[in-house]
Amino acid sequence: MILVQSHRVPLEKLEKQFADALILDVTSRGPQPWIRFSPFYPHGNIPVPFSPGWVSASVEGIWQGLKVFERADVDPGKFRITTMKSLKRSARSHGKVLGHRQGVEGEHLLAYEEARRAIYLPTYRWVLEHCVQDLLGELRQRMSERVVVLLDYETNTDITVVTRPLSHAGLIKAYLEGNWPLHEEMKNC
Repeated sequence: MILVQSHRVPLEKLEKQFADALILDVTSRGPQPWIRFSPFYPHGNIPVPFSPGWVSASVEGIWQGLKVFERADVDPGKFRITTMKSLKRSARSHGKVLGHRQGVEGEHLLAYEEARRAIYLPTYRWVLEHCVQDLLGELRQRMSERVVVLLDYETNTDITVVTRPLSHAGLIKAYLEGNWPLHEEMKNC
């Protein structure tokens, strides 16, 4: 069994609530090797959807790089960041978010949920399938022995709830349980 819990809950409380569970932090502040599940982690050579020839160091680099604001268009420079820092782009700096561009040179802007489905989910799934199969295998093994609790800053696992960020730990859980939100391969790359 695998569960998703908030990284913000004190560890002592989680250890008491899930006494025999293995608790793993899969955030950008987690330990090796589990940090490799973070969307900020620089795996490198991740295909950018709808952008033949473009790759990114991280999933978050793609998500932020394709974001379009009132006063700022796409920022392919985010694709090259390998420090896991300075990836976020905010409305405070660039004005209202207009959407995510459907590709670096695309003309169409995707609404938030549509961008999750067309950009974020296939990109994160690509990382699961090409970069962390060893860790997924280890999680499968550990899940067969005891409850595994994945810690994430976000716990929203519903892609239609756009008022809260999506939990990548929830996506790991869905992948391991065979319940991926979309049943498409990354064909937009």
